[in-house]
Formats: sequence, C-alpha cells, structure tokens
Amino acid sequence: MQDKAIKLSLFINYFVFAILLNSVGIVILKSQNVYGVDEVAASTLELFKDLPIAIVSFLVASFLPRIGYKKAMLAALFIVTVACISMYFGNSFWSAKMLFASVGVSFALIKVSVYSVIGLVTDGEKAHNSLMSNIEGVFMFGIALAYFLFPAFNTEGQPNAWLNVYWLLAGLSILSFLFLYFAKFEENYEIPGSDLKEDFMAMISLISRLLVIVFVISAFLFVMIEQGIMTWLPTFNNRVLELPENLAIIMASILAISLGIGRIMAGVLTQRVSWIIVLSGCLIGAMAMVYFVLPRAVSADIGIVQTLADIPPIGYAFPLVGLFIAPIYPLLNSVVLSALPKKLHSPMSGLIIIFSAIGGTLGSRLIGILFKEVGAETAFSYTLIPMAILFLMLFILKNLTDKEKAAQGV
Repeated sequence: MQDKAIKLSLFINYFVFAILLNSVGIVILKSQNVYGVDEVAASTLELFKDLPIAIVSFLVASFLPRIGYKKAMLAALFIVTVACISMYFGNSFWSAKMLFASVGVSFALIKVSVYSVIGLVTDGEKAHNSLMSNIEGVFMFGIALAYFLFPAFNTEGQPNAWLNVYWLLAGLSILSFLFLYFAKFEENYEIPGSDLKEDFMAMISLISRLLVIVFVISAFLFVMIEQGIMTWLPTFNNRVLELPENLAIIMASILAISLGIGRIMAGVLTQRVSWIIVLSGCLIGAMAMVYFVLPRAVSADIGIVQTLADIPPIGYAFPLVGLFIAPIYPLLNSVVLSALPKKLHSPMSGLIIIFSAIGGTLGSRLIGILFKEVGAETAFSYTLIPMAILFLMLFILKNLTDKEKAAQGV
C-alpha cells in the first residue's frame, strides 16, 4: 500500500462520518422542538443509529477482507449520500430515523475497514496507538464542525431551514467518495479463515478469550459515558443553562473540540508514556470534573444570554471533561488490536463496533430516562458509576495484554 495516501483517505472518510454520525444529539434537540416528540421518544434516534452498526458489524466484519476494504468504504459513502438527500425531502421524525439507520449501516463498514487498515500501515504498539489516537482525534474535530454547521443553517422563524445542511453533507460525502475511488489500495492482506464459515467462526471464537471479554466490557462502559454526555449536552445547555437553541448546540462543540485535542495529545504522549499511566490519570481527572465542576455549572446563575460573550466561565467548564475522557476509547481499541495477530483485526474490529454501538445506545437511552425522571440537573452525575468500574478494568486489561504479547513472543 502507499501508506501516506491510504492514511489520508482514512482521515477524510472518518471526518465526514463524524459530522453525520454525531449530529444525533442536535437532531434529538430539533426533533423535540420541531417534530414535537418527548425526550424518551427522541432518544430512539440513537437506537436507529447504533443497532444497524451492531448488526452490520456482526454480519460482515469477519469476511470484510474478502469483499475489500476500499469497496466497503465506497458503498458506505454512496449510502449516506442518498440518505442525506432523502432527509431533506422527507422532513419528519420518521425520515430522521431512516437517516440514522443508513448512517449506522455505512459507519459499520467504514469503521471496520479503518480499524483493520490501521494495523496494515503501522508497525508496533506505539505506532498503532499514535495513528489510532490521531484518527479518532480528527473524528472529534468533525463532530465539533457539526455543532457549527447546523446552527449556520438554523434560522429562527423558519423551522425547515436547518434541513439545507444535508445538501452540504451530501456534497462532502461525494467528495470523499471521489478521493477514495482514486486512492490506490493494494489489498493483499491475510484473511482470517479459508472460507466464509471459518471467517465468521474466527470472530465468534474471539469472544471466548478473557482478554476480549474484559476489553468489550471496558469499551462498553466508556461509550456509555461518552455518548450519554455527548448526545444530551445540547439539551443540557438548553434546559439547565437556559441557553438559546443555537448557542446550546454551538456550546456543545466545546466537548467535541476538547475530545479532539485530548486524542491528538494522547497520540503524542503514548509514544513516550505507557498507555496505562495515561488512561488512569485521565479517568481520575474525568471523575473529578463530574464530582466538582458539574454541580457548580448546574447551580450557576447564567443570566440572560444572547451571545457567547454573555456566558460566564463556569458555563464553559464542564465540556472540558472531554480532555480527560478523550484518550480512553482509541487507546483501549489500539491496545487490544496490537495485542492480537493482524489477521484477526477485522473480526476484532467487528466486536469493538458491536459492543460500542450497544454501549452508545444504552448510554444515550439511560441518560434520556434520567433527564426525564431525575432532571437534567442530576442526570450526568450518574456517569461516575461506569467511570469507577472502568478504572478498575484498566488494570485487569493491562495484565491480560502483557500475557497475550508474552505468549506471542512480542
């Protein structure tokens, strides 16, 4: 493979899907305000996004190397282009469900391909950790852009104006399709089994490994935390901090930007410091933010807000939790993938995506229920529970990956 061209292609594709995939929090808010659905009903958009990700990953991850990573990513970009145009003309909560179902199917193909190709263009754990963190960092900057794109098309008094953003997103998908189409892939990588049945069994057999079991629990817990906060932060800003809708969405971009910065920094740090030190420090910092900073933000008297300048510093504080939770997901993924043979990266990527999707759905759903039952002021404080469990799981995972590498003579 021509590594530089392939890496650039991975960055671009992931960036486009970051905007599409993580606009779900914005569309949840718009669904409540425009389509008149309640919090629990609106949270089903996360289900329509994540369930197809889990199902498609389960069905195709084991034999995607036979199909070809390039073909899979091209198909994904075509599907989301059509879905964006359909959302513009559909203009309903049902259309939003179909949009995120299409995005979910497509992202499953993209993510399995990206995670597998990372292993093909890197050598060693540190290089893998670094590229994974950088790609996931670019993903977060794509999310941040979404928080500016949607308000840019949102016009007060014109409830349908925001839909014009989907023409731009369709255009970005087409550009990404064309760049990938002309990128040169030499897909001569190793395939897990000798036929489709063996490919599938290679993925299923991974679940029996203790290393994989501990990892999927860890990934599940983290995505529950991240997606729960990210999805509901626009609503939190609107309901608790009483920010106007556009400012509530723009302010949520601080979380995405801090996640992007945190992941890029992690890509640098892990070349010098062990991943276990980085992640344990990050989790302690994240728990401190939830325990000490969140209550102050909730109780703050923000006052009348018309512009970003009207928001006091405490209003910006809680989203900075992203700096601490940012490195966790890419480093967890990189640690387990680099501990396994490269021929198992595609089936392992499928398991990563399946359990991440389930964690994201449950996280968003649980926070949605908590928003309704205990109030938006209290809901985010419950993330301390999975954070504490995840902290303990890190040290178990460290022990198991060391044993796996020793067994392979790495």
